[in-house]
Parts: sequence; C-alpha cells; structure tokens
Amino acid sequence: MNFIPSLLPAIEHFHMAGYWIALFAALFETTIGIGLFIPGSTIILFTGALAAKGYFDLGDLLWFAAIGAIIGDNINYFIGKKYGAKIFSKGFWLIKPAHFIKGEEFFKKHGAKSVFIGRFIPSLKEIIPLIAGTFGMKRLSFMLWNILGAIGWTLVWVLPGYFLAQSLDLATIWLTRAGFFLTIFIAIFLLFYILKIILIKKGKKLFSFLSSVWQSIKQAIIQNPEVQKFVNRHKTIFEFLQKRLNRNNFYGLPLTLFSLALLYTLSLFGGVIEEIINYDIIVSTDIRVANLLAIFRNAELVSFFFWVTLLGKWQIIFIFTIATISILWLWKKRSYIIPLLLCIVGSEIFTSAGKFIFHRARPDIAIYPENSFSFPSGHTTIAMAFYGFLAYMLIKNARQWKRKINIFFASFILIILIGFSRLYLGVHYVSDVWGGYLAGAIWLIIAIGFSEYFLYKKQNGEVLPQKITKHLASIGIILVSVCCYFIFAFNYQMPALTAPPEVKQITISDGLSIFNTDRSKYTETLLGNTQEPLSFIIIAKNDEQLIDLFEQAGWELADDVSISSVAKLARAALWKNSYSKAPMTPDFWNANVHDFGFEKATDSDNVRTRHHARFWKTNYITENGDIIYIGTASFDSNIKWGVTHQINPDIDTEREFLYSDLQKTDMIINAEKQQFVDPQLGNNFSGDLFFTDGKLYLISIKEK
Repeated sequence: MNFIPSLLPAIEHFHMAGYWIALFAALFETTIGIGLFIPGSTIILFTGALAAKGYFDLGDLLWFAAIGAIIGDNINYFIGKKYGAKIFSKGFWLIKPAHFIKGEEFFKKHGAKSVFIGRFIPSLKEIIPLIAGTFGMKRLSFMLWNILGAIGWTLVWVLPGYFLAQSLDLATIWLTRAGFFLTIFIAIFLLFYILKIILIKKGKKLFSFLSSVWQSIKQAIIQNPEVQKFVNRHKTIFEFLQKRLNRNNFYGLPLTLFSLALLYTLSLFGGVIEEIINYDIIVSTDIRVANLLAIFRNAELVSFFFWVTLLGKWQIIFIFTIATISILWLWKKRSYIIPLLLCIVGSEIFTSAGKFIFHRARPDIAIYPENSFSFPSGHTTIAMAFYGFLAYMLIKNARQWKRKINIFFASFILIILIGFSRLYLGVHYVSDVWGGYLAGAIWLIIAIGFSEYFLYKKQNGEVLPQKITKHLASIGIILVSVCCYFIFAFNYQMPALTAPPEVKQITISDGLSIFNTDRSKYTETLLGNTQEPLSFIIIAKNDEQLIDLFEQAGWELADDVSISSVAKLARAALWKNSYSKAPMTPDFWNANVHDFGFEKATDSDNVRTRHHARFWKTNYITENGDIIYIGTASFDSNIKWGVTHQINPDIDTEREFLYSDLQKTDMIINAEKQQFVDPQLGNNFSGDLFFTDGKLYLISIKEK
C-alpha cells in the first residue's frame, strides 16, 4: 500500500472531501442505472485502505458510506413507488425486464428480508429497493432492513480494505521476535482447527462407541453375582446413589454433576489463592512469564490484543447483555435471562471482592495503567462467565452436531484470547488470569445449573414455531451490537503507555555482595527451579564494552529469536551447517530473561555443537560507576527433541574455555577465581545433567 501516497500526494489537503466521496460512491453504487458506471464498491474498498494509512478516521468513514448507501436505496424505493410499473414493462437503460422479473421472484420468495439479503448480491442490490417500492412495501419495514443492510454492506467493503492495508504493514513483524511469537500462536490455533475437524467428522461416532463400551461394562458389573450380593447387603447406599445418578430427574444426575463440578472448581480456585499467599514460586513464575512475554511485544500485536481485550470491557459486556436479553425475549426463551444475569452479576461481585481482599499490585511492565488491583482478572472472569453462558445457550439449542462443535471452539478460542490479551499487554499475571477463569467458571456452573432447573420445570412447555421475522430481527440486534463494539473500539482512547519503571541503581563495593540469597547465585527455569550456578561476574563500563570484550575474544552476539533466525537455525541443524549467531533459548536469573547471548563455533563449524554463554545486566554499579554483569557458560554437545540443545555436563571446562579466550584480549585488568557455591551435581530445565566445583571468575575490564 505504499503506492497510495504517490497516487494521492495531497490527500491530506482534501481530507473532509474524502468522506463525501465515500458517501456519493455508496449512493451512486446502488442508484438504478448510475451504479452500472460507478465502481462504488471499489472506491469504498480503496477508502478503507486509506483509513488504515491514517488519511481518514475509520469510524467516520463507515458512517458516511452507510448513509450514502441508505440514501441510494431510498432513491430507488421512491422511483419504484412512482414509476415502477412502467419500468417493469419497458426496462431501464441496460437493465432489461428479465432482470426485474428475477428480482421480483427473489422478493416474493424472501419477503421483507430480501431488502437486507439483496444488498449483498451485485445483480440485485439496485433492483430490490425499486421492487419494494413498486409493490408498496411499508415504509417503516423497508427502512429497518435497508439500514441494517447498508451498515452490513459498508462493513463488508470498508473493513477488508482497512485490514488488507494493515496486513501489508504487518509483514515487517515476521522478521522480529513478535513474528516468531505470532507463528507459534497461529500454529496452536491450527492444532485446535484440526481437532475441531476431527471432532466434527468422527466425534459423534467416537462418543457413541465410548457410550456403548461403558454400557457394556456397566451391565457386566451389575450382572456379576458378587456385585449383586454386595448391593443387596447395602441397599440404602445404592438406592441413594441410584437417585443421584438418575438422568431423568434434575435432582439426580444433573444436580450431582453440577455439584461435583462446582466443588472441584472451588477447590482449584482456593488452591490458587493459597499458592499466591504462601508460595513464592508462583509469584516468581508469574514475574518470569511476564518478563518473557514482554520481549515478544510489537506495536501491531499490542493494537490487536487491545481490540481483543475490549471484548471483556464492562461497556461491551453491557451492550452484548442487552442484545442477548432482547433476543431471548423475542424468542420467548426467557428462562435463560435470570441465570444469565446471575452469572454476570455474581462474577462481578466475586471479582470485586477478590481485588478488595488481596490487594495484589499489577505487573511493573504493564503496557498501560489499570486503576484496580490485579487478582483475579476481571476481564477473564467475565469472559468465562458471559461468553461461556452464551456458548451454553447456543449449543443447547443447536440441532446439528457440526454447529455444536463450531460454537464450542469459537467460544473457547474467544475466551482464551481475552485471557491471553491480559498477559500480552502485561496488565495481569498468569495466576490472575487462571484465577479469573476459575472464578468465572464457578458462576458459569451455577448459572447453567439454574438454567437447567428452569428448563426441567418447563420441559412440557409449548414448542414455538420459528418465524423468519424473528431471525431477521435477531440478525439486526446482533449487527447493531457489533457496530456498537466497533464504534466503542475506534473511539476508545488507549490509556497512556506506561513508561518502563526506572531501574534504581545500587552502588556496591564488592561484586559478590549482590547475592543476598543462595537462590540468587543460580540461574532459574521458567517455574523457578534452580539450574547451573553462575560462573562469571564481569565489571564493565557499559554494554558496548562488554560486547567488544567478547568480540575480541572471538565470540559473537547471538541473533534475536525471530522467524528468519529460527528458520535459519532449523536448516543449519538439519544439514549440519554453520550458523555462528544462532538464537538461544531464554534463560532466567532473578526472574529476568538473559540480556546477552554470546557464542563461538567449534572446529566442526556445526550449529549442533557450539560454545555459548548467557549474561544478565544487573542494577548494581561499583563506586566508579561501572556496571555489574553476571553470567554462565556451557557447551552445546548436540540437539535433542529437535528444538533445544543438549549441554555437556562438565560446565567447569566451558567456564575455563571462556575465561582463556577473554584473557587473550588484553582487556582484563583484574581477574580473581573464588569459591562461589558448594561443589554439586544437578539438572537444567531440559533435564541435562551438570556437575561443577562451584567456582566463579570475578573480572574487571579496563577502559580504552
């Protein structure tokens, strides 16, 4: 889309005129006769692309185009009212009577909804409003479906142009860490899609087979003489169990399952609370995950997940709730309304109480500020409760197995996306999101239980016939609520980005004094388990001096993790080729991801084997203002599982190898080897063994 500025170099000077161009393009696109010569849809698509480039406000553009489409249809309607009979008999310009006959048949078949549906059919969109006027369709009815159709048509043509232009800009993401993250994300959803297809095609047969096997096993157990004797001796207990497992009574199996599910979810939620209060490992893991996700941030992905997270905003939930209640009232499914409201209100009360009780602070690396406390995540709680209950209602009333599966996966992905958006934006920890899911699930189970109870009481109620007007009215309500979401999202101002927290530098006199606990002497896994002990402390003036030291020693700075670097690493590993700057898997110290990865090729010049070292920049400085860097070294002896390297257990040899290379640079002014930890044997995150004498080098670099 970079050709747009060259085609319209001064477009910013007729900014307002562009909206009117969109209005008249939409108007003439559907005006009888004129629309044949005006490529209105193409113009609308193009203006959508311009909106993506910032020349137009997307919300204003949508309104102008929709108003133009509405006016164009009304012109056709009034022409039909006054001249319809004459036009039908003789035709109009290039439009022959046969075209009107086709439109008439469509109108008679679909009635009022043809005004809405015909809006999206190129050969009919100009003719249907004219036919509606000719046949004397009521003005109010025409306007209702005309407005809905115009809004839908506008979205169909403006948004693809907008998102296409944005997607071309997104191409640059794929060369970054965010691209690697996005690829993993898409791969996960592809797995879900494959699972969905399998369940649609084979799921029903599989469940039938499992049910048949269970029935056979159950009958075999019941008919066993020893079992029958045991049952006869304990009739009271088994009569009670039989009542609890009765499928035909709500107080039987349904209530039993709801109770067990509720108790289990409550126990999980209580376990999360206990771990947050009593176990540092959960808190430190939360911090590590937050720090890891932060390195995969990208402006475009932040924007995408901000749109996703708005689906859990209370204003949007309120709009969708009103829309849902309206549709339920329209279809006389009012027994769902009280459980739905119970689910929403209960979740909100539960969330507010949790935030008030625990007062957990938000992550320091949040992209924007939030005013409330962190645990549990309110967005995640309401996502599970509200969208989960919507999914329950839709699945309950869907007749086709395929539709049930599609609804389940669509709602599941939506709920997961909303929860993950809170993590990606850095406004919640993993335990906040997990706690939110459990809190929402508690009220979802309660709401479904009440809903099933009400349905059980009404099970002999009248089955109402389905009317096409109800379908169309429901579509209209959904479209209006979706439009409200878009309007809200386009006009919602993202809170000012939070500036990265200022790192407070601490002056020390001795490099070893930074290790105030035994745990701080070791690197860590994502879950907080200790790994190899640190083997280097390097005191340097700045990052550039540290990098220069390693480069002079023959070591190279590793590439960031990205699509291109990982693909290059995979090719090099497969063909046993060289890649001297291959990316490294993340490692942690003090809950932070390593800042620098250095590596050196072996004599075989093969990416499968390499010398590598990871270093962290601390917030400690010497009295002279030099920075303390800490790190560890190890040797990759092979690749295992196809995704990570296997380290040589003798990490002391690698420590000495790195020190020998650094010493050759003539940049070291002082080096001491000290006993740092006790000699030990251990495992790293992937289970590789290591052993060490526990010694460490303390190195100072001289200034140039």
